[in-house]
Amino acid sequence: MNSLTVLGKFEKFNRSLSGWFEWIGLAGLLVVMLITCIDVIGAKVFLKPVLGAIDIVMLSQLVAISFAVSFALILGRHVRVEFFVARLPTRAQAVIDSIVSLLGLTLFILIIWRLCVYGYSLQTSGEVSATALIPLYPFAYGIALASIPVCLTFFLEFLKSLNRIVTK
Repeated sequence: MNSLTVLGKFEKFNRSLSGWFEWIGLAGLLVVMLITCIDVIGAKVFLKPVLGAIDIVMLSQLVAISFAVSFALILGRHVRVEFFVARLPTRAQAVIDSIVSLLGLTLFILIIWRLCVYGYSLQTSGEVSATALIPLYPFAYGIALASIPVCLTFFLEFLKSLNRIVTK
């Protein structure tokens, strides 16, 4: 089995995992929209706002953003400055891409580690949201979980750029 076949299977797995996570992010966005609509209608028409609507919307935004980031990265919908790099030779571009991918991978490994530490801290202290009293630790763990496909994407991009360095 050659390396391109393995990379293809790895990419397919990560794309599938990121797709599932994107659906979780979409559910978070849906909750934001529903709670906002219900809260506005309830507050303006019935004079009964949703208790803890701000907390629910805030936490749902965390879910929406963190679980959708890996698929956005796969699709190339993140900020990338290629002004200078695009003018370099192909091998130099691959070297720079490998360094950037390795730095991104390192950053997200550190983010996962610190989120796990932070989640444990929130869990042991019993930290909850201000008005709805929703425990916060599952969200820290959830963001850490959602960052795993981001790490896999950066790792895959690193391997692809190494392959471009060797084959060019």
